[in-house]
Amino acid sequence: METNVCAIDRMVRLALGVVLAVVGAAALAGVLAVGTTVAAVALVVGLVLLGTATLQLCPLYTVLGIDTCGGN
Repeated sequence: METNVCAIDRMVRLALGVVLAVVGAAALAGVLAVGTTVAAVALVVGLVLLGTATLQLCPLYTVLGIDTCGGN
């Protein structure tokens, strides 16, 4: 499996993923006063970002032909 998410892109995805997942989970738990829909979307987007950063593969990048690894 060829990767298409590298270095800086991966770190940004990890950071944003953690923040969004924590905010979404906290909001769903009632710790933050954010709507349920917003919380659920934040949680899902955060988990997707964490997944793509971990796997170093973004399906959308594959479809669009984007490779932040410089064409490894």
